[in-house]
Amino acid sequence: MAQNITAKLGYGWRLLATGFSFFSFGVGGLLLWALVFPVLSMLPGTPLQKVSRGQKVVSCSFYVFIGLMHRLGIMTYEIVGLGKLNRPGQLIIANHPTLVDIVFLISRITQASCIVKAGLFRNPFMRGPIINAGYISNGNPEQMIAECVAWLRSGGSMIIFPEGTRSIPGKPYRFQRGAAAIALQAETVVTPVTLGCYPSTLTKAERWYEIPYRRFHLTLHVGDDIDVAAFTDGRPKSIAVRRFNHYLQDYFTQQRDLYKHHGK
Repeated sequence: MAQNITAKLGYGWRLLATGFSFFSFGVGGLLLWALVFPVLSMLPGTPLQKVSRGQKVVSCSFYVFIGLMHRLGIMTYEIVGLGKLNRPGQLIIANHPTLVDIVFLISRITQASCIVKAGLFRNPFMRGPIINAGYISNGNPEQMIAECVAWLRSGGSMIIFPEGTRSIPGKPYRFQRGAAAIALQAETVVTPVTLGCYPSTLTKAERWYEIPYRRFHLTLHVGDDIDVAAFTDGRPKSIAVRRFNHYLQDYFTQQRDLYKHHGK
């Protein structure tokens, strides 16, 4: 009886803390837009320097947010191989099991761009960080690929989820070819990152308030760099992109199976 009461109290606290965390995230985005980014925009510097400052601010704010969720008892996390990240011109390709994946990644990568849905540019809670950090819209696929390649060639790092949206639990991966095309065109460092969340939460099939029976555990495992040159080898571009996309899909499927019991 006492154990059931304790479990219910713990669940109630985590539900309240989860709501507070997402409320804080929205308010934080508005404050950055209204107070922080206008000041940053007035500081001298090239457009690239201003974007760099914006990305550092977003990374810092996401670091605080992840820390808040951890301290409130909503989640725990583990990071393996962090030293392989934060390199110039690095393309980070990751799977996408949960809503907080991009927040978790950017909180550990001080300067990185990413692809966001075009509709988020009109979201008052996200507009400020997205524009000031120079994130790239997926509204026009050809322009998106060109902007990503240009950013990587300029020495910027980038995070891409090849699925384009969150994974559906229990379903096989279906990677879009955009990430593979960007990697082969940019001819840059490609680093795979495998993300896991146990118990499953904040997926496409779950609303924010449908929290698990205990704290969820996020894992971030950084793999070894992938040599993209091995996939070109004089082959036509379309074939090379298809081969690399299949390789990525197989790689992350194997990694998911390897780490699916991690954190239980």
